[in-house]
Amino acid sequence: MFRSFFPMPKVFFGSAVIWTAICFLIWFTAGPALQSVISLDPLITPNAGDDSTPFLTNQKAWLYQYVVMGVYLFCVPWYFIQRHRWYWWSVVGSATIILMLFANVQVQAWLNDWYGDFFNLLQTALTSPGSVAPEDYWGNLIFVAYVAAPNILLIVLINFITSHYVFRWRTAMNFYYMNFWPHLRHIEGASQRVQEDAMRFADGVESLGVNFVYAMMTLAVFLPILWGLSQQITALPLIGEVPGSLVWVALISASFGTVVLAAVGIKLPGLEFNNQKVEAAYRKELVYAEDHEDRAQPKTIKELYADVQKNYFKLYFHYLYFNLVRSTYNQASNFITLIALGPSILAGAITLGIYQQVANAFGRVESSLQYLVDSWPAIIKLMSVYKRLRKFEAEIPKDSPLPKSPV
Repeated sequence: MFRSFFPMPKVFFGSAVIWTAICFLIWFTAGPALQSVISLDPLITPNAGDDSTPFLTNQKAWLYQYVVMGVYLFCVPWYFIQRHRWYWWSVVGSATIILMLFANVQVQAWLNDWYGDFFNLLQTALTSPGSVAPEDYWGNLIFVAYVAAPNILLIVLINFITSHYVFRWRTAMNFYYMNFWPHLRHIEGASQRVQEDAMRFADGVESLGVNFVYAMMTLAVFLPILWGLSQQITALPLIGEVPGSLVWVALISASFGTVVLAAVGIKLPGLEFNNQKVEAAYRKELVYAEDHEDRAQPKTIKELYADVQKNYFKLYFHYLYFNLVRSTYNQASNFITLIALGPSILAGAITLGIYQQVANAFGRVESSLQYLVDSWPAIIKLMSVYKRLRKFEAEIPKDSPLPKSPV
């Protein structure tokens, strides 16, 4: 699954984690010294004090440069360590997707600040009619449109590149398996493993991986923002004043939901796995019947379909209470911000702009912390695909060389 697309997967992903930790350490220790030597911000930001360029302050320009350098420098050694056929997609492609996600998170952070200023302006306009000039109101909306339009193109580009990325991964898996087809063809549902499961695995891992990276980047950017906004919150209901109160509320809420849903949905991966087994047996009999008249007899079909029905009904039952708990939690989480801000709102301690900043930042932090909650159905399906492919790959001779794909 991974070996066909990534060079030395265990070493590759392990070194990626270590390299990320090193980059963070360098940034917080030697970052200022490096900035004075290699930063391009004097060229990129000639008007560093100009508020009209919120993304291009000196420090922002250095941050962007550092992230781009750190991500692509990791790619360079892998070109020489193992000249993998899919290097440009698996290594450089992964790095490029990460950088585009980083750019999107930066836009969301800027929008959070804009919400605060704009909704304060809106509050002033509503409470004191005529106090806000039309050019200020419309100017803010026009300015945010200049930011939102490129971000829309960025999101479309991310989806386009990741679609190609998934197909390349599927292609790598496809020809890896076909190279060992004599060892695999006797396995029940072998054709489905190559044709369907390879596609579903690549798509599932890419989707969950992108969402995970995006969630971690969002946490890195919005946790400090939410911690700072917590200083303007007077107290929490029943608890009182707590430093970084909103961060703790988001952490406890997300942790509670994750643990509960993991416990409630513990049986679902096994049922999804069994579901594919009974479906494969039923499909195989029908395929044989296309060429042989003595196959797919009523009695046989009845028995096979009964297995399919039995497993589906079990699956429906267990998803019933899982979805009940998940929906209840999701609905309750929509009111957590209003509950946490209750004392501050009643005391009139915050403005509408601050409320919007808090609500947006809290929502992004909580949704990032709720990664497992939001992704649990997809994780369940991916686990079942992973189990099937692991069983499938067990028939491939160990330490077999990578095949040369015909495309």
